[in-house]
Formats: sequence, C-alpha cells, structure tokens
Amino acid sequence: MSTVPLIPDTAPFSPEQRAWLNGFMAGMFSRGPGANGSAAAPTALTPLTIVFASQTGTAERLAKKAAKLAGKRGFAPTVLDAAQASVEKLSQENTVLVLAATYGEGEPTDNSKALLNALRSASGTPFAKLRFSLCALGDSKYAKFCQAGKDFDHLFEKLGARRISDRVDCDVGEDEKYTKWLDTSLGSLATTATPNTPAAASDDEDDDEPKPFLAPILSVHHVTGEGSAKEVNHVVFSLKDSPLTYAAGDALSVLPVNDPALVAEILGALGCDGEEAIGETSLRHALTHTFDLAKPTADLLALLQLPSDPAPHHVIDALLAVPTAKPKAAAFIATLKKLQPRLYSISSSPAAHPGEVHLTVGAVRYETAGRPRSGLCSIFLAERALATGKVQVGVHANNSFRLPENTDAPVIMIGPGTGIAPFRAFLEARAATNAKGKNWLFFGDQHEKSDFLYRDEILAWQSSGLLSRLDLAWSRDQKEKVYVQHKLLAAATELWAWLEAGAHLYICGDASRMAKDVHNALLQVIQTAGARSPEDAAKYLEILQTSKRYLRDVY
Repeated sequence: MSTVPLIPDTAPFSPEQRAWLNGFMAGMFSRGPGANGSAAAPTALTPLTIVFASQTGTAERLAKKAAKLAGKRGFAPTVLDAAQASVEKLSQENTVLVLAATYGEGEPTDNSKALLNALRSASGTPFAKLRFSLCALGDSKYAKFCQAGKDFDHLFEKLGARRISDRVDCDVGEDEKYTKWLDTSLGSLATTATPNTPAAASDDEDDDEPKPFLAPILSVHHVTGEGSAKEVNHVVFSLKDSPLTYAAGDALSVLPVNDPALVAEILGALGCDGEEAIGETSLRHALTHTFDLAKPTADLLALLQLPSDPAPHHVIDALLAVPTAKPKAAAFIATLKKLQPRLYSISSSPAAHPGEVHLTVGAVRYETAGRPRSGLCSIFLAERALATGKVQVGVHANNSFRLPENTDAPVIMIGPGTGIAPFRAFLEARAATNAKGKNWLFFGDQHEKSDFLYRDEILAWQSSGLLSRLDLAWSRDQKEKVYVQHKLLAAATELWAWLEAGAHLYICGDASRMAKDVHNALLQVIQTAGARSPEDAAKYLEILQTSKRYLRDVY
C-alpha cells in the first residue's frame, strides 16, 4: 500500500487550502480505474489542527506523532505551535486537539503564554463552532500538576468550544494515557470510511521517540574547585557505534540505577531477601533497575493505610512509618511507578567532540525528616556510573532551544551555575561554523575561585574574540550579593542595542527564581534603555518569544 505524501504544515497554505490539497493528493494516490477506465474521484480528508504548548520538546514531539496517526485515519492534520496561534485563528477552526505542557509550579510554556493571556482576555463565545480535546502534560512532583493544561481546557470551554472527549492529565512516563486519549479523540471524530486503526497498531508511530542506547561512560570529574559549597561534575559518554545524533540545544535522557543501599533498606523493611520472583526477574533487580523509589504513590499509601496528608517523602519513609506492615512483594511492586529517564541539557557540540556527548551535572544532596537524601540521577552519575560501565541514554531533541539559522545574528546567553551547559555547546558550535555573529555570555555563581565552571575554556573564548563580551557575577565574593540580573541592568544600554540589532536571547537554569528575576530585569532594561512603558516592554518581550528570539531552557 502506497503512502500519501501530505502537504507539510510549514507550507505556505492556510489550513483550509492544505486540507483541500491533501484531499486531492489522497485521491490521486488512491484512485483506481472506473468501469469506463476513468479515475475515481478524490476522497476528501477531514481537517484537523493539532496545537502544542511545549517547553522541552515533548509536547511538540507528541503533536507530530498524533499528526502522523491522524493522517492514517482519514484526517488532514496541521501541527500548530501555540506561539503562532491566536483567538481569531482558532475561532476559524472546526476541530482542534491540544497538547499542553506545564513546567515548574503551574507555569505555562514560553510558547503558549501569549495565547493563554489572550484566551483569558477574550469574551463571549468565539469558539462556538469549535470542537476540541486536550491532553495535559506535567510532573506530579509539583503541587500544581498539569495546571497550564487545566487552564487551557477551562478557557476553551468557557469561550464556547465543545468537548470531543474528557481532558487527560499525563504524568511523566504515562505514555499509555496519551495513547488512549489520542485513540479516543480520533475515534470520536471519525467521519470517513478510513479504517479505524487503533493507535497502538500504528507501524511507525514511534519513529520520533528517542532511541535508547547503552553508552559507555568515559569520565566523570569535578568542575567546581576546592572549597566550593557545590559539587558539579562534567560527565562524558561515548556515542561511538550509536544511532544517536544531537545538536547544540538538545537534552540527553539518562536512565539511572537506584542506590543498592536504599534497595537493601527497602528489602529489610519488607522482610524480603530480594530473590522473590517478579515476573522473569528478582525483586532486588526490579527495585534496582525498574521502579521509582522516590515519592510514594497513592496506591502505596492505600496499601499501607497511610494518610496522603502529610504524605511521606519517599517510599522508604512510608514503609518505616508502618513497620508491622509487610506487604507481599508482588502487591508492593504493583503500587510503584516505573523508573523514568532524567533529562539534562547537553554541554557539548558534536562538531567539537565527535562520537561523544557531555553533561554538566550538579550533585544534589540534602536532608529531610532527619534522613540524608540525594538526587537519584545526579548521585548515580557522581558516585556509581563509572563502575556500572554503560548507562542507557537517549537524545531528546529540543527544537525550541536552537541557535539562529543566520550565523551572522548576535547571541546573548544568560546561564549561571549549571545553566552554562547548553551555552558551552552553543559556543563550540559557533566556533565550528565560523559564525560571524557576536556572542555575549552572562555567567555567575557563588565564588569566582571555586565556582567558575569551565574557566579556562571561557577565558580562551574571550581572548580569541569568540566571546565579544563576558559579564561575570559572583554572589558571595563581596558584601552585597551580585547576580546575573544585576549585570543585565548595569549593561542596559548595550543590551538594548544588541536586541535592536536582532540579537537572539537565551536563558538556561533555575525556573523558580533566576529565570523570573532575569525576565523582570529584561523588562526594566527595555523600559529604561528603550524608553518603553511597562505594557510596551512586556509586549516587546512577547514578540521576541513569538519570533523565537527569546528562548528559555529552564527547570
């Protein structure tokens, strides 16, 4: 059976024109000879718009995956970036599927903020003819789980849109919920004679999934100096003989292995020796390699008859809270979530390090409820990965955090602490392509002596002229704390000149404080150096985001 080539959503046609052309092409490829030898009439396909609100690229990837399946089931799909959507544009559509991610504590993605604000400001029922269904993506470790998706869902309905199927809230790793939502939504919309192929049966639906690879780990070494309050490690993996490829701006997914000491403690609390059979493996192996031992699930709390408020911090806390409860191994395992890969911004360019991929990882250690705790993946990489030998990794493409295609365009990078990671990759890539555009880096941390990550490389880039300007902020090296946002304000005049000259602006790092402080500082820069009102300054940044000249990789 031949495949019908669809008009891509990047083609310069309206959704209606694209739908007609796709229908015509479908007829051209599927027509057979009639009784008198004439060709059969083309079968029109049903227009379907798929909107994505994505921060790290997951929602975008799932939207493209949805479009691929929809094309096989009688639809002419158009994938639409939320940054390019508007109330007016959506009001002219008939059917829309929305994939809306949330990051941090209920924050909408950068590419969807303008649309969400426009929906909040709209009145009446502009979506009266619109049918929709929404899949929200989030992380349940945050209190405001899937909040942005819930907001979009409420506003669509408030403005008159009719629901195709109920909203689904997907936690990290809950791919089956997304698949069921997509299958249900497309099934509810099916109006053609195209066979209703189940989502799970699509032969190439996973083409866009990151392909995992057991990568040899070549080295792990500190990039923080003696006396630092932090531990940041530079981690190098080999991609030799791997199918993986990446670009500066992408992330690497790393599947960690649970701490054997924690596994042993859990086995002790269960009264098990670890050799109990779990499917075709042992309980010890399953707890080490397959299941998440962090935040206890509602099912585990119910099994142990523990209240959800206040909930225990970790699985081991829940078990120790009820020492007399000794659930059977199979019942206990059934309450756990699967272990999910962790994403890290890649800190290398493949042009500078062929056959390798580098990460810059801060080791997370803390204490709660009188127990020492640690970040699962960061400590796995810091302490145990080298001994493991190979680690399962995958490339997570992030098309929302890319260098400008025009290499003459200036680039401003703001990345304190481990936020330097993608900018090390950016600068290596700019050097490899002999990009003529100017580069400006804002970096900072606590102490220059111990926390100047990649000092020698950065100073060499400054000496060679690759870095046109370097601004450093050391928060603890003087009486008053100095952060990157203060350096932005001090350089307001030149910063404004770069923006007006077409500079692309990038931020990487902490979302809860740094990114917000930097955003507010940028608004002040535009107001003061650009002589704009607060409203016009906000609009200026919004336009930069919509035109993909203001991009953030925040977490």
